[in-house]
Amino acid sequence: MTVLQGATRETFWTVGPTGKAVFYYLAALASLVFLYGVYARFRRYADGREDPGRLADLPNRVLTATKVVATNEKQFDRDAYAGVMHTFVLWGFLTLLMATTILFVDMDVYGPLTGDSFFVGAFYLAYQFTVDAFGLLFVVGVGMALARRYRERDGRLWGKHTSLEDDAFVWTLFLLGVGGFLAEAVGILGQPARATETVSFVGLSMANALSAAGLTAAGAEAVYPAVWWSHALLALGFVAWVPYAKPFHMISSFANVVARDEDAGARLPNVPADLDHTNAESLEDFTWKELLDQDACTKCGRCSSVCPAKAAGRNLDPRDVILDLKAYRESVDEDPVSGAGGAVATDGGAAAAAGGEGAATDADADWPVAGGVAGDESVPIVAEEGGVIAAESMESCMSCMACMDACPVEIEHLTTITRLNRQLVDEGAVDSNLQDVFQDVMQKGNTFGEAPGARGDWADDLEFDVTDARETEVEYLWYVGDYPSYDDRNKKVARALARLFEAADVEYGILYDDEKYDGNDVRRIGEEFLYLELAGHHVETFEECEFDEIVCTDPHSYNTIKNEYPELDFAEFADDPMMPFEYEDDWNADGAIEVSHWTQVVEDLVAENRLGLSGDELDYTVTYHDPCHLGRYNDEYEAPRELIRATGADLYEMPRSRADSFCCGGGGGGLWTEHDEEVKPSEERLREAVEDTEAGAAVEKFVVACPMCTTMFEDGRKTGDFEDQIEVVDVAELLLEALETSGAIAAPDAADDATDADDGSEPTAAD
Repeated sequence: MTVLQGATRETFWTVGPTGKAVFYYLAALASLVFLYGVYARFRRYADGREDPGRLADLPNRVLTATKVVATNEKQFDRDAYAGVMHTFVLWGFLTLLMATTILFVDMDVYGPLTGDSFFVGAFYLAYQFTVDAFGLLFVVGVGMALARRYRERDGRLWGKHTSLEDDAFVWTLFLLGVGGFLAEAVGILGQPARATETVSFVGLSMANALSAAGLTAAGAEAVYPAVWWSHALLALGFVAWVPYAKPFHMISSFANVVARDEDAGARLPNVPADLDHTNAESLEDFTWKELLDQDACTKCGRCSSVCPAKAAGRNLDPRDVILDLKAYRESVDEDPVSGAGGAVATDGGAAAAAGGEGAATDADADWPVAGGVAGDESVPIVAEEGGVIAAESMESCMSCMACMDACPVEIEHLTTITRLNRQLVDEGAVDSNLQDVFQDVMQKGNTFGEAPGARGDWADDLEFDVTDARETEVEYLWYVGDYPSYDDRNKKVARALARLFEAADVEYGILYDDEKYDGNDVRRIGEEFLYLELAGHHVETFEECEFDEIVCTDPHSYNTIKNEYPELDFAEFADDPMMPFEYEDDWNADGAIEVSHWTQVVEDLVAENRLGLSGDELDYTVTYHDPCHLGRYNDEYEAPRELIRATGADLYEMPRSRADSFCCGGGGGGLWTEHDEEVKPSEERLREAVEDTEAGAAVEKFVVACPMCTTMFEDGRKTGDFEDQIEVVDVAELLLEALETSGAIAAPDAADDATDADDGSEPTAAD
């Protein structure tokens, strides 16, 4: 009991009063350097444009961010190894930081105030055990990081922005952990009173090993100052270094999670009517959150590893978009962090601040740096040639949001990419096929350039009339969309869905030639004002109709009508003579009008037994592809699956499904552009269906729930030589076949769909 009560250790053993004073001086200096660096970083964010709402309900935001960071839930997503590694490092680091803080409080606050110490007895022993346990986890975690980093040097951790800074960061952490244990071991060996301190199990084991190697107590006492100072100086140097290099992500990442927008990507930022800071002409156009995104990036490469454009060999790496902008920003800033304008490159770290290797000489940057161009604010942010970001990279983006879903620190890549796309559109520097699409939409109201009056012609072959929702009150206002209206392959889907509605005795109607293109993807390409025209037209049309709910065929339409139309400030643009609408209210701001994807509506109809399915009509082996705009954008995964199961089909999941689903390649304008690709995303996805799915070659049907996906996969089926292996069908077509099999619906005459014989004959509107 006496040993327990008297257990403690001397923190500054053998260091002496002078050494202690020097340590406190250096600690104060390191703290000041740290605080100034953090201040300078956040002062730079304050120079960014406002981003309203980011800090609303701040206490709850902080609590949510604390949960996200503390549980490492995003790190575990898709990668259990990284989750365990980061958990060990995070909690080991935080525990060691708290342990240091406890020592400070005991020696410099509690002791002077009370003349006593709580760093004794049971508290001390519990402290030592906790520090050893979590310190060991910390070292193991950093060791796991080292193993992953250097085991495969061509893995996702490596890229154009990889530098010595990354090596310095991980090795510094490792040396801090090992150095702390070494100092503990030498201290135990040199102090006989601590020889039985079994709670310090790591330090005691190392002390025994050192003793076995020949180090005596006297020798330990002699070398302890050198060991202690080397560890102390490394720790203080690390503290001072944090705000100036990669370690700053420990602060910026948490701040980024606090400031996240849960609807980012699905709901893009609006453009102000005065066009102030609309695009990306200069760094001044970026918001403070976009600047914070850049500093929060840890170069982990998760976004790169899931990007379908990068996988297809296109010129896009979402990580590089963020880091290229950061590198350029730091090269042109009169950076208060470094104290020298343009002296800090993204990966230069402390070396750049000192003017050594790593100063602004980023040879891999997209913008020219030779001849002193780096740091030149006249360099365009995005351009076909000579810009910070290549226009080709932006044209490669499919707006699938996989990068944002995978990012553990809530970087909103799509927000930045949209800003860059708006700049390209403003300059007229977009793909000629996209220019044609814009022209078709402006003149004809659809992406095919077809006559507006032909929009409802897909219904001509039906054995019943489809109600005009402009003339009759309906339960469901059905927004059909461009591809189900004009594309021969997708007209079959529209007719199948109409037959399902009829079979369920649903009151529904369409807008015929008052329906135009929804605008979702032209907005993501950067054509904001064309999008505004389309949205204004539609909300005025909706207001003139009587209905209970809007139902959409296309997840792209569903997303923008549900999430983005209600966010638009129509009054700000209503007086603009260029805008063909006079609507001045906030449409559906309170969510009173429900907007649904058709699978959600029909799932309810099936649950109410209004289609009369018994669940054993079909015996196909199928797999299902989650559309990006239905899944990642709007978190709807179950409705299509429930409908597939309702037919009796045997559903097998692909390895990449739900939030991990791989894009078809059609989003973000991909449907209308051509790219030099190693393997098309649609081809890769079909290969995955027939080779990597558990059922393998037994999979007969590749089921989709998006007209754009249908188009892309019908094309990939041909170009990838999958026509004899698998059939592409929409969920609506599968349901219709089930009803026809049961006899609930009479099969239409073969002639009815004669125009659809060439499935996918128009794979893109550009064709």
